Amino acid sequence: MFFWLRVLAIGKVALLAKDHLKLLEPSERSRLAKLVAQSKGRPRSNLSPADREELLGLARKLEPAAFAKGAWGAARGRMSGKP
Repeated sequence: MFFWLRVLAIGKVALLAKDHLKLLEPSERSRLAKLVAQSKGRPRSNLSPADREELLGLARKLEPAAFAKGAWGAARGRMSGKP
């Protein structure tokens, strides 16, 4: 039973992530993907200051606090924080 609850929670978080990604324009989503790939997990050494600022701005548009609240709700069996 707990297995299926985890599967459902993962599905809810995936749908929530999709909803938050829709907050960005297609060109912004593409740019976000490019910057994340270019950073290779190390934005301070692999991105210029301007690129880091752009990445931060795009991340802010994703409403991370609302996403975190919704993900936590999904883990607890409730959905909230949806845009």
